[in-house]
Amino acid sequence: MSDLTLTAPIPTVRRPSAALGRLRQFGLALIVPALLLLGWHLAVKAGMSRLIPSPYAVAEYMVDFAWGGIWDDAFSATLHQHLLASASRVYGGFILAALVAVPLGIMIGRVPLVRDLLDPFLQLMRPIPVTAWLPLSMILFGLGATSAFFLVFLGAFYPILLNTIFGVRGVEPRLFEAASMLGCRGNAQTFKVVLPAAMPSIFTGLRLGLGLAWFVIVVGEMTGVPQGLGAVIMDGRTLSRTELVICGMIVIGIAGYLSDRVILALMQRALRWSPQHHG
Repeated sequence: MSDLTLTAPIPTVRRPSAALGRLRQFGLALIVPALLLLGWHLAVKAGMSRLIPSPYAVAEYMVDFAWGGIWDDAFSATLHQHLLASASRVYGGFILAALVAVPLGIMIGRVPLVRDLLDPFLQLMRPIPVTAWLPLSMILFGLGATSAFFLVFLGAFYPILLNTIFGVRGVEPRLFEAASMLGCRGNAQTFKVVLPAAMPSIFTGLRLGLGLAWFVIVVGEMTGVPQGLGAVIMDGRTLSRTELVICGMIVIGIAGYLSDRVILALMQRALRWSPQHHG
């Protein structure tokens, strides 16, 4: 009589679906904002500050700021105008900064002569805050959108430049040796070796630069521009309209977040060949 071997069935492990995982991630992301809103509401209700409006008052004014029909003041239904004005300055200054900083960073990282010429000067200029450039920009470009554009350019320039230099300088030497063995030499290595290897660091600089561009736009629009989210915040401060200031802050935060998501999606698409950035 032969022995019978009984094998227990292997239990199958069910992994949560991708939709369920995204729903869980979305729910976790809402916890901190919900707690902050609750704390804000309780603080206002307890009378801790008479200058801060309640979340409901800010939400009501945000609706009027976007579509009107509630307060019907000078800011009603003007959100799209101010958002478009600020976005044009942010993206314009950011794109110009990227077009200048990425090639310059590659040159500084690759060419010792260029690095010796420019790196000391750039390191000297880098600690100067953007706010210190505000009076000079008003003298050079006058009051208006050009000064704001210039300040946004400065705010985005250095993060992109420094991360590009870091990425180029961090390329492993054995990659150049392997490329030379395959017949890739000279300037061709810049496009075939350096740029792909430095791309993660470059995208990190782009994300930081775009975030700082939205940060700087408030300072840039202090130069007398009639439209823009920074101008709205400054008008709200002047008129003691705290709800208007908070609405401008919320819109800038949402716009900056969505902009970062776009850069992140582009990074994942450009680096889909890399196992570290797959999916």
